Amino acid sequence: MLEATWCPGCGNFGIWQALKNAFVNLSLSAKDAVVVFDIGCNSNMFNWLKMTSFESLHGRTLPVASGIKIINPKLAVLAVAGDGGCYGEGGNHLLHAAKHNLDLTLLVHNNQVYALTTGQTSPTSARGFKSKSTPAGSFDLALNPLAVAIAAGASFVARGFAGDLPHLTDLMTQAVKHKGFAIVDILQPCVSFNNVNTFDWFRQRIYKMEQKPANKLAALEKALEFPQNGTDAKIPIGIFFQEEREVFQPETVEFKPEIERLSAEFL
Repeated sequence: MLEATWCPGCGNFGIWQALKNAFVNLSLSAKDAVVVFDIGCNSNMFNWLKMTSFESLHGRTLPVASGIKIINPKLAVLAVAGDGGCYGEGGNHLLHAAKHNLDLTLLVHNNQVYALTTGQTSPTSARGFKSKSTPAGSFDLALNPLAVAIAAGASFVARGFAGDLPHLTDLMTQAVKHKGFAIVDILQPCVSFNNVNTFDWFRQRIYKMEQKPANKLAALEKALEFPQNGTDAKIPIGIFFQEEREVFQPETVEFKPEIERLSAEFL
C-alpha cells in the first residue's frame, strides 16, 4: 500500500475515511465488493484502498461498473468519480444508469474544478468562477447534479460533505444497502484550485435535512437550494429522494444466455 499524496487538507481525505468506515459498517471485504475508479485526484484512492478495484477511462466508470454488476450480481459494485468525469465526460452514462436502475452506488467527489489538471472550470463551477480556462469568469450556468439525477430516474439521491465524516459514512452505508441506482454527490473542497468553495464556506451554509422530502417534486425543489449562478442560499445535505422500484439485472432480461456465453469465453 502507498501513502496518500493528496494536498494537505484536501477534502478527499475525509471521503476516503468515510468510505472505509462504510465498508466496515457493511462488513464488505475485497471478495465482496468492487470499486471502479475514474481518472482524477479522487481516483488516486485506487492505490490506497484495500478493495478489489478497477481504474477506468475518464468518464467511463459507470459502463465498467454496470458490466461488472451484470456479470456478477452478487458483488457490491461502487463507482467513484469526480464532477468533471461524471458530470462532464460521463454525463450521458449518468442519465442512462439512473433510468436503468441497475443496483450500483455512485460516489461523486464534487470539488467544482478539474483538480488533477490544475483547476480548470468543471460542469459544477458556478457562473463567474475564475480559473485558468476562464480567466474572465465562467459564462456557463452550473449543472445541478441532484436535480439531473432525480429527473433521470435515480432511485436514491443524496448529498454529503467531506467535512462531516459520521454523516457521510451513514449516507454511503445507506446508498450501498439501497437496491437500485444510488448516487451520493459529495461536496469536497479543493484547497489548491478552488479558493471560493472552502471548508469554511460550506460550513457557513450547510444544514442537515431533518427528513426526506415527501415526493419527487419536493426533492427537486430541495435540490435547487444551492448558492450558485449569482444566487446565495443554504445547502441541504442528506437523502433527497429514495424509492423502491424494479432493478435491472440479468435474471430479468432476455439476453442472460448471451451474457453467460461471453462470461465463459472471456473470464
